[in-house]
Amino acid sequence: MSPAAPLGAREQERANAAEFAAYAVGVVIPAYRVAERIERVVAGVPSWVRRIIVVDDASPDDTRARLERLKDPRLVVLAHERNLGVGAAMATGFARALEEGLDIVVKMDGDDQMDPARMPELLRPLIRHAADMTKGNRYADLVSLRAMPAARIVGNAGLTFLVKAASGYWSLFDPANGYLAIRADVLRSMDLHKLPRRYFFESGLLIKLGILRAVVQDVPLPARYGDEQSSLSIPRTLLGFPPRLFLGLLRRLFWRYLVYDFTALSLYLLLGVPALLGGIVYGSLLWWQLDGRGEYAHPGQVMLAAMPIILGAQLLLQAVALDIANTPKRPITPPLPPGGDPS
Repeated sequence: MSPAAPLGAREQERANAAEFAAYAVGVVIPAYRVAERIERVVAGVPSWVRRIIVVDDASPDDTRARLERLKDPRLVVLAHERNLGVGAAMATGFARALEEGLDIVVKMDGDDQMDPARMPELLRPLIRHAADMTKGNRYADLVSLRAMPAARIVGNAGLTFLVKAASGYWSLFDPANGYLAIRADVLRSMDLHKLPRRYFFESGLLIKLGILRAVVQDVPLPARYGDEQSSLSIPRTLLGFPPRLFLGLLRRLFWRYLVYDFTALSLYLLLGVPALLGGIVYGSLLWWQLDGRGEYAHPGQVMLAAMPIILGAQLLLQAVALDIANTPKRPITPPLPPGGDPS
């Protein structure tokens, strides 16, 4: 290796330290079955990060023992007595981050797939008051896609549209990406213990942010894949996530367009859903009755079923268009002063 490479890395680290040292940035790492990698992950966290919070989610390996051997003064190790899932581990870590008075909290996984050198790219939109949360997007270029295992591409592709609809963040991709940074002020506005406990965490967090109308921004960040085995089951995800996403969609629409605000979109929903469902129910009952008697429907009966369906579908399509246009664009958190958040 040429001597210029490490010198450039050191210069970049000093530049990042000068840019971010004034802000209280912390990292939360949920740890479960990552004993072989957790020391490397902690060692890779940049020096200007003020606090590293690792939550041992009752890992059956020696993750806790390896963490206790580390001498990094920034490290705080929390432990669950039983395995509660990544979402519960993050809730524990987020709560501790708020106690530490951090300005920005970064989530990294303990499997060493998330490059800490790319962390500044997540932080800059938050510091510049362009977003309330940023997240990685592995779909940004062809190189990232080629590096991603095929099973993960299939799983993410199957969920992306559903998460977009449920959360209201129609421009986001890669919703399962767990490399994210979020303003502490946003976390203070949430009931952290109501976050989804397991692998629905990232999607559930986006739905909650959609209700709050926080600004979420994608940042192109390729992942690093090694020989680790993902514990996320693709079939379980494709079968288990859609019902929860549908309930999340209903919850977001209720709070955003019926409680916190009432717009033309609210009217489209209130008129379109009953019209569509009414037409489908009437048409189905009519077909069942006439088919049992061996009769055909009259034109008027057909129109009574078809018109509500057509009208309802048109109203709901217009509601979707307005929802896309209504994607949050103004951060809900106040700007961070140059010296960090005094609160």
